[in-house]
Amino acid sequence: MSTTLAPPQYRVTWRRVVRSEWAKLWSLRSTWITLGVAMVFLVAVGLIAAVQYKSQVGSGNPMDDDFTGATAVSLALFGVNFAQLALGVLGVLVTAGEYSTGMIRSTLAAVPRRVPVLWAKSLIFGLVALVIGTIGVFAAFLFASGIVSGTDAAISLSDPGVLRSLLGAGLYLGLVGVLGAALGSLLRSVAGGISVLVGVLMMVSLLLALLPSSWQDNVGKYLPSTAGESIYALTHDAGSLSPTAGLLVFVGWIALALAGAAYRLVRRDV
Repeated sequence: MSTTLAPPQYRVTWRRVVRSEWAKLWSLRSTWITLGVAMVFLVAVGLIAAVQYKSQVGSGNPMDDDFTGATAVSLALFGVNFAQLALGVLGVLVTAGEYSTGMIRSTLAAVPRRVPVLWAKSLIFGLVALVIGTIGVFAAFLFASGIVSGTDAAISLSDPGVLRSLLGAGLYLGLVGVLGAALGSLLRSVAGGISVLVGVLMMVSLLLALLPSSWQDNVGKYLPSTAGESIYALTHDAGSLSPTAGLLVFVGWIALALAGAAYRLVRRDV
């Protein structure tokens, strides 16, 4: 008498969800390209800023406003604004891309509880963006330090606040990646997620400049972009948030986006 063996039953666990999302992330060509672009932005723009500063120091002409009071740290971090867009956009693609291709149906069929998928995607890409951002920031600083050596901008890694600033920049870029993933899952649209991301990180602060100065002083520092900059700023004035306060505010904005994405993921069908 023949017997038919039942197929093995695999239980959905957090570890398996993470491994699945990790494999999907690195199977996409866009992941490699965009991470490479972010690294190039960080290193190349910081290098260009340092070269420009050094040339202006030796020219004898008045220094541009962008370089007044510059340090090797601020010059190295010139590329952060460009890299954040690359990492944020890739974060949107990590989550919203599955909705545009329809793959999300297979993903949620395999993970019926749904929310672990969001946590896994956000965690994995956030860590990847953190690593890429941190490596790029330190590489840019090493190059910038060598270029501006012997000038007023020269500063070493052991000087007060330098290590904290560089690590803060890497952390900020990692959190931007999580924000992009949260917006992609919340809006379920690549174009919509990228538009909101650019608006949050760049446009809102520009629009705030059109409002009365009292609004700028009292509200501006709590915007995501301004609070994020406080995380890695080398110096702070009385009107800006401390690195810790800036981190808490920025994480708060990300938590709101993640909460909205989780609610929609649970309450609404694909």
